[in-house]
Amino acid sequence: MIDELITEQNLNRAYLKVYRNKGMGGIDGIQTDELKSHLQAYGQFYIQQIERGSYRVSPILGLEIFKSKGKTRRLGIPTVVDSVFQQALHQVLQPVFESDFHQHSYGFRQGGNAHQALGQSLSNINSGFQDIVDIDLQSFFDEVEHYILLELIYKKVKCPIILKLLRSFLKAPIQINGKLNKRRKGLPQGSPLSPLLSNILLNELDKELEKRGHRFVRYADDFSIYVKSKSAAKRVLESIHQFLQRQLKLPINKDKSGIRRPSTFKVLGHGFTPTYKKGEISTSG
Repeated sequence: MIDELITEQNLNRAYLKVYRNKGMGGIDGIQTDELKSHLQAYGQFYIQQIERGSYRVSPILGLEIFKSKGKTRRLGIPTVVDSVFQQALHQVLQPVFESDFHQHSYGFRQGGNAHQALGQSLSNINSGFQDIVDIDLQSFFDEVEHYILLELIYKKVKCPIILKLLRSFLKAPIQINGKLNKRRKGLPQGSPLSPLLSNILLNELDKELEKRGHRFVRYADDFSIYVKSKSAAKRVLESIHQFLQRQLKLPINKDKSGIRRPSTFKVLGHGFTPTYKKGEISTSG
């Protein structure tokens, strides 16, 4: 797999993706408009390091961005060089795992989008599954345990150099207000790899829900489960809470999690309203 990672075609695709995203630079100050000349000068040196397993990942830059209601979210910004190699790694790992991902997981996948998640949710509701288990994962990207994720990846990826590189990206320290901090868990939001890695981990949740025969919709770390009675919803909420805690080591936000009806439920910010036709009642998004 390491040979696939460092092909000219794969690296060029990765460079173009990072360049076109026009993201900000990391701690070394190199910006995307400087990336091409930098890689022309040092690219072969980096590739040789990757082949030998000696590539040194730079610390990530920690930034706080404002959300609604005065809250903030911390982003972790890699250097643009590391972003290229993360994107290149993403491109070789994605096909390995994509075939195992569930059809009702819509986030950060080719051909998947929020509109599809909303449509599936609406279909579940209109099919009579109107008691909805709405679980909010508490600070998901900060809580991912590296060892659980790496074990899942190792089942499919046996290349030691790839695994070492991935581990280096996962454990890169974060610079906050000029001070470096170790990272023992978590996926930095702002990293090209994080969306894929989140899907690899939460695919374990998808498989558990499918095994139990539940209808569900997941978009990244936003997911909901659809059943036909409040008593069933209570049982599912408790049992899935236990699964997340025990198997994936992911806490839930109890204040934001609960059992909803369509009129009090939102998917990715979209609510549902009842529509009335003669002889029937349905719901629209």
